[in-house]
Amino acid sequence: MTANLPPQYDPQATEAKWQKYWEENQTFKADPEKGGEPYCVVIPPPNVTGSLHMGHAFEETLIDVLVRYHRMTGRNTLWLPGTDHASIAVQTILEKQLKAEGKTRHDLGREKFLERAWEWKAESGNTITNQLRSLGVSVDWSRERFTMDEGLSAAVLEAFVRLYDEGLIYRGNYLVNWCPASQSAVSDLEVDQQEVEGHLWHFRYPLTDGSGYLEVATTRPETMLGDTGVAVNPQDDRYKHLIGKTVTLPIVNREIPIIADEFVDPTFGTGCVKVTPAHDPNDFEMGKRHNLPFINIMNKDGTLNENAGEFQGQDRFVARKNVVQRLENDGVLVKIEDYKHTVPYSERGKVPVEPLISTQWFVKIEPLSQRALQALDQSNSPVFVPDRWTKVYRDWLVKLKDWCISRQLWWGHQIPAWYAVSETQGEITDTTPFVVAKTEAEAKEKATAKFGNDVELTRDPDVLDTWFSSGLWPFSTLGWPDETKDLEFYYPTTTLVTGFDIIFFWVARMTMMAGHFTEKMPFDTVYIHGLVLDENGQKMSKSKNNGIDPLLLIGKYGTDALRYTLVKEVVGAGQNIRMEYDRKTDESKSVEASRNFTNKLWNAARFVMMNLEGQTPQQLGSPSGGGGLELCDRWILSRYYQVVQQSRNCLENYGLGEAAKGLYEFIWGDFCDWYIELVKSRLQQDAEPNSKKGAQQTFAFVLEGILKLLHPFMPHITEEIWHTLTQTGDDQCLALQAYPEANASLIDSDLEQQFELLFGTIRTIRNLRADSDIKPSVKVTAILQSENEKERQIISDGGVYIQDLAKVENLTVTASLDTDLGQTITGVVGTVQVLIPLAGVVDLAALRAKLEKKLSKVEAEIKHTAARLSNQKFVDKATPDVVQGARDALAEAEKQAEILRDRLKLF
Repeated sequence: MTANLPPQYDPQATEAKWQKYWEENQTFKADPEKGGEPYCVVIPPPNVTGSLHMGHAFEETLIDVLVRYHRMTGRNTLWLPGTDHASIAVQTILEKQLKAEGKTRHDLGREKFLERAWEWKAESGNTITNQLRSLGVSVDWSRERFTMDEGLSAAVLEAFVRLYDEGLIYRGNYLVNWCPASQSAVSDLEVDQQEVEGHLWHFRYPLTDGSGYLEVATTRPETMLGDTGVAVNPQDDRYKHLIGKTVTLPIVNREIPIIADEFVDPTFGTGCVKVTPAHDPNDFEMGKRHNLPFINIMNKDGTLNENAGEFQGQDRFVARKNVVQRLENDGVLVKIEDYKHTVPYSERGKVPVEPLISTQWFVKIEPLSQRALQALDQSNSPVFVPDRWTKVYRDWLVKLKDWCISRQLWWGHQIPAWYAVSETQGEITDTTPFVVAKTEAEAKEKATAKFGNDVELTRDPDVLDTWFSSGLWPFSTLGWPDETKDLEFYYPTTTLVTGFDIIFFWVARMTMMAGHFTEKMPFDTVYIHGLVLDENGQKMSKSKNNGIDPLLLIGKYGTDALRYTLVKEVVGAGQNIRMEYDRKTDESKSVEASRNFTNKLWNAARFVMMNLEGQTPQQLGSPSGGGGLELCDRWILSRYYQVVQQSRNCLENYGLGEAAKGLYEFIWGDFCDWYIELVKSRLQQDAEPNSKKGAQQTFAFVLEGILKLLHPFMPHITEEIWHTLTQTGDDQCLALQAYPEANASLIDSDLEQQFELLFGTIRTIRNLRADSDIKPSVKVTAILQSENEKERQIISDGGVYIQDLAKVENLTVTASLDTDLGQTITGVVGTVQVLIPLAGVVDLAALRAKLEKKLSKVEAEIKHTAARLSNQKFVDKATPDVVQGARDALAEAEKQAEILRDRLKLF
């Protein structure tokens, strides 16, 4: 049977075929019972609301390259997929839907709202996982997890209750970042610091004794309604005599003290700062230090409350204008300055956050972060690649504050705390006693023991921060808290691949949680990748509307082409890459180049198979045993094993881009451009049998090796070609074959250097032929002169290749030149002089006339362009682009003229 590929490669059909095959056959299903050395990766879970963007495509491709490589090296591999429930994002989608219907979530009630959320999840929540399939990711879909599935929800309950019982979770009244848009607390990590053009308002607070005033400045004048003090530095001589006195707060007429605190910078502004403990994190700390009252002036929707007096009910920004106007009317406004400053915005709500006193649930961070720090400092665990991120991670662990984990939402893991509302007139207050339990029945039992049989319980309506559940991800997905076989065998996981922007959000959460609950770091290595930038080198974002749709490029060029482009662009671990893209045509030259590479491989494979006479690599046997191995066979095998060694070294050390480039150069250059050409004559019907067999063996062996080396990067096309080449049935696939190993005995660096000289000689002869307009069908005489005996020997040994590929009929290799060679054209490669006698090969007079005519035309172009550029009117009126274009054209023409004059000297 003669196996061959269709004339054209169809990426869409091929990729869909193998994606379906891998999933239906559970090719990547992991089995801890098989033993061996584990290699486990958990997917950074995308939000269930998401759709595939270029960052996802980049990250999942990098992971898949590593996973496929380690699977082929024989490791027992698990790549576990899943999604995050994305509390705020999902709730925002649902509330927008309800708003369009003229309803709110409160109209539905919690139970109906959550029913609707699960319906949305069933209908729309799997979009991104289906899109991930189009990337050909080699995950174990049978183990797919969702942060709110039954198993992971049980893990969240276990973690919360354990931390609470150990005194590491507490409920307290603290200042939090409040998002008025989502009406929920948000963590420091969910706040985006944005620089804005604002104002600095200065106004006077009169001393109560009538002896003068203090001038303060603020960027949030409405908060002055909640001021309970004015602070100065204790060393500031301007104000020492006023410490302990009071001022009268304008508008409110509240008497507030002047306090001394080292926090105040005497060089900033007037050296006096207003203190609003309930609305500023620094003021909150000062308020605690000096026992100042905490007066909250704001409702949770961003309007002012009853403590704001006449401004009650006004939105905070409306109140800002009105407060300033009142201060001006009262004669205490001094001035307003333009002021550029940083304002914290809620990443989800897209509005400025409001520091607000609120009763929330917190995790005590220090015991958890100390364990993670200990693992890092004592065992360098986990290892960060690149290493520069180790310090960033460490510094963050040192600076962490207690973690606010409650969110005022309904979609998510509801906090497992039940309040004994019968103790506080049926309502949940800051002082209502509560019990923490995994189930309502357990809570009832605990509460009855404390408060009697008549106790009434209400569950805390809040849900947990999504980072709480995703912090458990590496071990909860493997079955924790149960002692499962997966957990025993695959945990700790091997590698985490993620972006630098969530070292704090996610990586630190996972190391702290894992250190506490499993006493192990959750992964050995953290590979931090960079960003995919747009065609202008800018970060892609929704606000800039400069994203590039990976699905569009997949549809145009194929998945393998996009994957290969993304990996090949990486120069050094952790570096950003830039994606070439034309927004007018939705085309990418770099992805097109990778598509061309797939076509090159396809056509080369077709040629190989057409010349194997229906035999598979296994039937032909290894080129190292039997057959007639010639010089070029030994050369390609040496290059092949060099590339095997290079690929393994790069992939073991996270040099994914370097591995991809090395394969590209070997496949396109060494194999396709050179080796195929070198052996064509040995594959003819009348070729010497031993020589033909050696060529076929080498061809088949190297092609199969190429497919294995390239498979982690381009899984679909390699799988298709491999099946055709090996004539293997559906019971096997390339993805599960062994990755090639280097055979050091067949690596011959000297031979490779010799071939570099041969190829240089062939290129030089080809260039000389082109310069002299020698027709491709005409064979020439070539004289190669070198005083170096080794070079002469190399050229002589490879003479047949020079004659074959450079169309040379008579080849002379000599140490010295005959003085009378007639009209020749010459070139140099290394220390070898290359000469081609032209007599009888070309019409010298006609060639000279042709060159002179071409030179005359170029000189006329030079004269015309130079005249335009010397015309000041043209330079002044034309656009800079047109002027520069003319200058570039002149430079190019002058270069062509120089080349033509040099060539004319030869004739």
